[in-house]
Amino acid sequence: MCDLSKASPEEFAALLGATEVGDVWGVGRKIGAALTEAGVRTALDLSRMDPAVAKRRWSVVLERTVRELQGVPCIGLEDHPEPKKQIACTRSFGHAVEALGRISEAVSEFASRAAEKLRAQGGVASEVLVFIRTSPFRKDPQYSRSMIVPMRRPSSDTSAIVGAALLGLRAIYAPGFRLAKAGVMLLDIQPANIEQIELDFDGEGVAPEAGRIRLMTALDAVNGRWGKGTIKVGSSKVGEAPRDWSMRQERRTPAYTTEWDAMPIART
Repeated sequence: MCDLSKASPEEFAALLGATEVGDVWGVGRKIGAALTEAGVRTALDLSRMDPAVAKRRWSVVLERTVRELQGVPCIGLEDHPEPKKQIACTRSFGHAVEALGRISEAVSEFASRAAEKLRAQGGVASEVLVFIRTSPFRKDPQYSRSMIVPMRRPSSDTSAIVGAALLGLRAIYAPGFRLAKAGVMLLDIQPANIEQIELDFDGEGVAPEAGRIRLMTALDAVNGRWGKGTIKVGSSKVGEAPRDWSMRQERRTPAYTTEWDAMPIART
């Protein structure tokens, strides 16, 4: 990292003059060639361009780049990204799946991962969307369905979210189709510390039980320390046995720094 604000005007100009315009962030290959043809060969030349000309002849992105080089900040830095409005976990299956039980395992795992992400950002979801579909690239009979299941009250509880996802899955599932993909999406997300209280007519309580909150905290702590999937809901397949709905990942980059089995071996 280099703090150019500490450089003198002469040093900064010399640095820009030694940098080709194509090496500037935001200047692509085609725009770089067009700028060079127009006589703008270095970053210093680009910094001296009229921003209005850059916008009119090329794009607003290049205009912002010119202004940034002139010392006008145009792109703010985000120390903390905004919480997501929707959280999705979807996967294509390694092999076509037909049995409802197998698809339930996949949907349960996807819903569990989405719930974990939801708790990580301190949110609760009011709706759970689940979908299944066949592959459009096969000549098999095509099928695609989705359903949104509303939660009784906003929640980040894995059990509640998985239960809603499985309820929707059973409603949209149809036998006889070779399904290639499924997914779960959490909708209408709001902060967990903002809750609309409901009237308690049935005596079940109006707020999440403290025990369930502690349970989810313990679940995330164990999985965070010992690895994802150490503790799962019962509807997910337990163990490390191969699952026909898992992705193939045949070209996945080896995990040299996190798995002993993937560490390269040098022989002389």
